[in-house]
Amino acid sequence: MTLVPFSCIIVVSIAATSLAFVPSRCLTSIAPRTTASDLRWNAGASRGAVSNAGSTRIHSAVDGDDNVVDASPSIISLDRELLGRPARPGRPLRVAIAGGGVGGLTTALCMLKKGFDVTVYEKTAAFARFGGPIQFASNALSVIKEIDEGLFDRVMEKFTFTGTRACGIKDGLRADGSFRMTNDSLDYLWNPDAPADWFVKFPLKQCADLFGLPYTGVIDRPDLQEILIDECRKIKPDFIRNGNPVDGYVSKGKGKGVTVKLQDGSTADADILVGSDGIWSSVRAQMYGEEIKKSSKDGQKRQGCTYSGYTVFAGETVFKTDDYYDTGYKVYIGPKRYFVTSDVGDGRIQWYAFFALPPGTKKAPSGWGGSERLDQADPEENLVDYIKSLHEGWSDEIMAVLDATPADSVEQRDLYDRAPELLRSWADGNVVCIGDAVHPMMPNLGQGGCQAIEDAFVLSETLEACKSTDELEGALQDFYKKRIVRVTIVQLLSRLASDLIINAFDTPWSPHDDLGKSWKSYLTFFWKPILQYAIFPAQFAYLYSYHPTGSMGGLPAALEAKWRKQHEESAEAAFIRVSEDGQSVAAPSFFKIAEQPVTVLAAKKK
Repeated sequence: MTLVPFSCIIVVSIAATSLAFVPSRCLTSIAPRTTASDLRWNAGASRGAVSNAGSTRIHSAVDGDDNVVDASPSIISLDRELLGRPARPGRPLRVAIAGGGVGGLTTALCMLKKGFDVTVYEKTAAFARFGGPIQFASNALSVIKEIDEGLFDRVMEKFTFTGTRACGIKDGLRADGSFRMTNDSLDYLWNPDAPADWFVKFPLKQCADLFGLPYTGVIDRPDLQEILIDECRKIKPDFIRNGNPVDGYVSKGKGKGVTVKLQDGSTADADILVGSDGIWSSVRAQMYGEEIKKSSKDGQKRQGCTYSGYTVFAGETVFKTDDYYDTGYKVYIGPKRYFVTSDVGDGRIQWYAFFALPPGTKKAPSGWGGSERLDQADPEENLVDYIKSLHEGWSDEIMAVLDATPADSVEQRDLYDRAPELLRSWADGNVVCIGDAVHPMMPNLGQGGCQAIEDAFVLSETLEACKSTDELEGALQDFYKKRIVRVTIVQLLSRLASDLIINAFDTPWSPHDDLGKSWKSYLTFFWKPILQYAIFPAQFAYLYSYHPTGSMGGLPAALEAKWRKQHEESAEAAFIRVSEDGQSVAAPSFFKIAEQPVTVLAAKKK
């Protein structure tokens, strides 16, 4: 909208059916003072952008405002539309969301509950179950509860707490293979018989208790997405459109919305478009001038993302270790790699093996509908044996978990992330990106999904304050400013965790053996008290410091106590089942990708 250069000038266009008069500060009038806010009642639920030859359009410079007032009975402005709330007249904000993953669905639910008209465009053809567990830290659980109490209760019904049990870093070479529970003190320095299994433990429970928040844990991605879809459908049954993803957009200017281009060539109109379509986002590709999934010749760059230097293998098994009920997740460290195990409920252990290998070193399917074993260099290779060969000399605890894993369940992904977008906004006109679409991060802190959920909440809160469509572009920029600092810190912490473990950590030095004698071993040893008493407490306290609910008092402890009994019952039933029937690897996909085979992690719930 062009500003009027002189405050004494008014431009009045008079239609035959209506007359409006707005005085400026330089003119005297016996008519009452009228502004856009005085006429908002006329908007109702109608769309003010509809053209009407009989309407009156007034540009005014009253009090420094450049208001455009349409004085027809039902139309306010050709340049903006009023956005309604239960106590405010106007029509609902129309939102298109690209991508029906966790971030997109959480955004949809948060916005639907605020009265927005939301449509999600998802590339996959139909709903089915897909994907392994996803970690929710205490900060994400606080946001979920703030979004909706019912949603939080349903998530808790499917949740597995890990943060109330021992979680931390174990010595991948010195852990004695018995899964014993030991402390993480320095006793072994002067006592050769003292165990050195645990290097350092994470203060997850202590930091959650500091803020009065629910404890970190995991939920199966299919369960979470079913809950989110069901909650959204309670408000708008047809909110999701499958099989026709967003390909691009045309942002039409301030207050005029966006035209969403879909894969089949059709279009849809909305006030804003939210790009939540993952790391290879088509929305981000247009916003930043990238070519979707285009890689450099050496594979180090792909659509603006940088190869982390690591590939990860993943598998899942039902396996009862001696510490199953005592530990949440463990990170085994050693020379140039690390191995992670986590209890994910129902007797299942999910593991990840991180290796510093070149991009494209494919041994296993991606697990996300992208490839099959037949696509690999050696489809007959036993992947469990391959991973064991890369851990030669490591603890028998790792070998036991791998031996219990069906080889066909193993999957692999090259890990990419992005540098923080400190110099470019996440928003372009009436379009904005959230989650992995704009700030993918390494999985070491389990914050990828958590930050997407925070994005969804903050974006919805920011847009709720908009009273008309001409405020939306500014609101999207405000959202970016609210989120960029925190997301940047979490991205850097996530990347630093990987780089330190692989490039700077090694088997810690001990005076009683020769397992750790490199300079990295001495450095790792000296890091121990700093990590234990300074870095990890500060890190997790910062992550949990965003908690819109505030303290929940005694609720977290009550939830954990109720879960513990149920957890043991379901795990024991799974152990009995596997002892009788053996391991299982079959499970359908979450979103059945049209004409593409899908592979999944092993041992799903029946």
